[in-house]
Amino acid sequence: MENGLREILSRRMPERGVDYCLDLAKQYPFHFTVTQKRLSKLGDYRYSPRDQSHTVTVNGDLNPYQFLITYVHEVAHRVVHKPRSRQLPHGDEWKGKFRELMLPLLNTDIFPDDVLRILAKHMKNPKASTSADHKLVKVLAQYDESAAPAFTLDQVPMEAEFLLRKRKFKKLEIKRTRALCLDMKNGKRYLIPQIAQVEFNPIEKKQAPKDTQKAVLVKKKSSKKVNSAAHNQMNLFE
Repeated sequence: MENGLREILSRRMPERGVDYCLDLAKQYPFHFTVTQKRLSKLGDYRYSPRDQSHTVTVNGDLNPYQFLITYVHEVAHRVVHKPRSRQLPHGDEWKGKFRELMLPLLNTDIFPDDVLRILAKHMKNPKASTSADHKLVKVLAQYDESAAPAFTLDQVPMEAEFLLRKRKFKKLEIKRTRALCLDMKNGKRYLIPQIAQVEFNPIEKKQAPKDTQKAVLVKKKSSKKVNSAAHNQMNLFE
């Protein structure tokens, strides 16, 4: 079991973090699985009351640094889990344990300096997902194996069109960490995280089609109600 896990971790995370992560698995036993890419999450932790087993999964498409962070994130859930407890999944207890487990890894022997500086700030008050930290997402993305340049929604100009999950949208308005976007097929508006990776061609003509004026007018009429609950939420991360 240990040799098998060592082989998996050695191929997917920084080598200097492997022994530490193996020790965590010994101290807090769990089943471990590397999954295919999941759009809604980077990893997860599950407890089975039937046989009282613990399972940790991490997406196999993550770069080594993101894989390591996600692994420890999920192990922290394993450590603080209490059966039949009403504790918040990402409450203070989990945050404290996640910080504690990550602390021995926060050095330049494991993370590049640019990642380490932003990750250290992130760990002061870790979010439910690293995907919710705009700066951390960007610095980690630089180490993805994909050679093609990736665009995030915040890089798309206003009124420009882009593709997300094979659906065409137009960016209409920015609302804090999300953007109000128009689905060009069904006419509905969605609040999409600004850190979402999208397909965008920056050299396309910026001249908007004739119906753009209608879309803008509709937006102005509804702008009196700023409540985001009026829009569909496109939640891409957990």
